[in-house]
Parts: sequence; structure tokens; C-alpha cells
Amino acid sequence: MRLTKPNVSALKLADGKSEMIVFDSLLPGFGIRLRAGGKRTWIAQYRVGAKQRRVSLGSAEAMDPDEARRRARDVIAKVQLGGDPQVDKQRARAQAHDTLWTCIGKYLSTYAERNLATRTLAEVRRSLNKHWKPLHETAVHKIIRASVASRLSEIGEESGPFAANRARAYLSGFFSWAVEQGLVEDNPVRGTGRIAKEVSRDRVLSDAELRLIWEHSGSGEYGVIVKLLLLTGQRREEIAAMQWDELDIANGLWSIGSGRTKNSRKHTITLSPLVLELLQGIEHKGDRALCFGSRKGPFSGWSKAKSGLDERITAALRAENPKAKPMSAWRLHDLRRTAATRMADLGVQPHVVEAVLNHVSGHKAGIAGVYNHAAYSSEKKAALTLWSKHIADLVGDFY
Repeated sequence: MRLTKPNVSALKLADGKSEMIVFDSLLPGFGIRLRAGGKRTWIAQYRVGAKQRRVSLGSAEAMDPDEARRRARDVIAKVQLGGDPQVDKQRARAQAHDTLWTCIGKYLSTYAERNLATRTLAEVRRSLNKHWKPLHETAVHKIIRASVASRLSEIGEESGPFAANRARAYLSGFFSWAVEQGLVEDNPVRGTGRIAKEVSRDRVLSDAELRLIWEHSGSGEYGVIVKLLLLTGQRREEIAAMQWDELDIANGLWSIGSGRTKNSRKHTITLSPLVLELLQGIEHKGDRALCFGSRKGPFSGWSKAKSGLDERITAALRAENPKAKPMSAWRLHDLRRTAATRMADLGVQPHVVEAVLNHVSGHKAGIAGVYNHAAYSSEKKAALTLWSKHIADLVGDFY
């Protein structure tokens, strides 16, 4: 029987039967399935090896025989080319559940939490959850380069170009993982452009600028943090979240666990007498584990505190000369770069400077980095002591 509208309308289930399949006489494998209750569904039936398989093409009420026959021909053509439409349909159904949101959750729990430092992990989680929220409900395999590029432009307008660059990098890292997991075939971030060109900073502060910063940093927590940044050359977040149990005041050591360093490597810093003097002036707040900050978190309020310091420096300069210009723009990270550069100027060898900074690059990269991880302790101590003495001589009137 050829399956036409009149013929299909005339089909009825025999008494006592719950289901019946009638095949088309012109196209083998094309048929209609009738079920008790009146439901009628177009089907395509085919064989893969020794197995007989069947896929649903749609409801007979919503689709006419010609359209159903066309879809059946497509199914049969795929089979002849070696495909399996039923498997494809199951895969598509599974992929529909793999949205960007669900896959981000898997990425964070199975990869990022095990491989990224605590601070980096927090940044990645925040960016993926916030900046890419408009694409969260999209199946991850359907996200294309055009949608990524469009969203990057929006992030640039909403949060600034550098935030867009970070969001791009974090999403690319996620998709690299997704490719490895077989969730997608390619990384759609590849080929998109950065919203802003980031120029490597090379600001090194002069002795006069260091003296101004030290003098006007203040006597509160922020002032202590600024001075520690300069004296130790460590990262802002590492000092802001310093913990009392990391400090061995008696032996003059500060040990940062691998979970708190950017490169996930434990790092020990020798504390000079000037650093120890600063630390001994910090107030212990009950049983609080963190040295700085309040409530549960580390020190915060960076922007306001930095603006206040810049204002005090400008006021001091203009007190001496009403026409004086503000100090050239600088960032707290410049203190770390300055410490590294000036230690080298004082004769500290490059590999020792890298050890002080806990860098695993340059002289400490590759095999050397593995074997020298815990080395240079005496050299690091000598370097930090030399640098601290230089600062003490420079700012001696102000501590």
C-alpha cells in the first residue's frame, strides 16, 4: 500500500491489537505506526549489521505523507553511507543536556579545582559564571566563534577591555578541556581577537618615589601591606591573605603553602629585621587566622586605599612646590618589579631574584626548576637582607 493521506486515514487497528505498523509499498523502510488511543507516528526502519533499527520521523497529524517520505529517504541515505540515524539522534539528545553551564560545572570540579591555584581558580570561576552567563543555556557544541566574539564585545563595554581579555582566556581554557573530553570538536574561542592590546609594564620606581610611598603609606594595615610588598617582593594577594600560622617569627621565616601561590609551589621567604619589626606591630584579632582584613576575608578596599595614598603623596609634593605635578601613575605590582630590578642592580644574581619572587621561568624553568625548587635558601636570605638594608638606609627617617 502506498502511504497517502486517504490510505492512512482509512487505517484502523484490528480488534485486540495495541499496535500496528504499515509499510509503504514504494519506499522500503518507510512506514506508519498506529497505537491504541489513536496516536499515529511516521517511522523509518533500517538494518545495521544484524540489528534492525527504527527511528521516529514525527506525528502523522503534524506531518503529511510527502514530508514524512522525504525524511525517510534522508534516513535511508545516511544508512547507505555508513551512518546510524538512531545513534545520531541519541547523541544529539545527550548533547542537548551538555549546556555551557553544566559543562563549566564539570570543568571546575574535575579539572580546575585540582590544577589551578586558589586565587586563579576564584578568578576563573567568577569570570565563567558572570561574563559568560548569556550563553549558559546554550548546548556547548553549538557555541560558535561568532557568538563568542559578539559576547566579548559586550563584556568589553560592560566591564572594560582587560576584563574581556581575561574572560576570553578563561573560556579558551575551558574549551581546550572540552575538546580533550570529546564534548566539542574545536575551540570556538580560537580566532577571536583580544578586545585590547595589553602592553607589558616596565615601571620601576626611583629611590625618591619609594621614599614618598613609604613615608605616606600610613600606619594602618594598608601601610604595613605596602611596605611588606616593597621589602619582600611578593604578590599583593599573598600578603593580603597572610596567616599567622604561616609565620615563624622566632626563625624569621614566612612559608606560603602551594594552595596560595600563583604557580602552586610552596614558597619560603626570609624575613629581615625590618619586616619582623613591621609584623610585630600588627594587632592580633582574637582567634582570627588572617593577619590583615576583617570578618572572614583578607584585606580588601584596595582602590580606595591606593587613591588615598596617591592623594597624600600629591599633597606632600605640592606643599613643597604648589606647581608640582602628581607622581607618575604607578601600581602596587610595580613594587614587586622594582624590588626585583633593584636587587639585580645591587648585584643579586638573576636565578636568586627569581627564587625570591617564586618564579618558575627563565633560569628556573624546565628541569632546573624541578631540582632547584627548594634551593637557594641562603642566597634568598642574603638578597632580601641586602634589599631591606637598602630600603632602611633610604627611608631611615620614617620608621
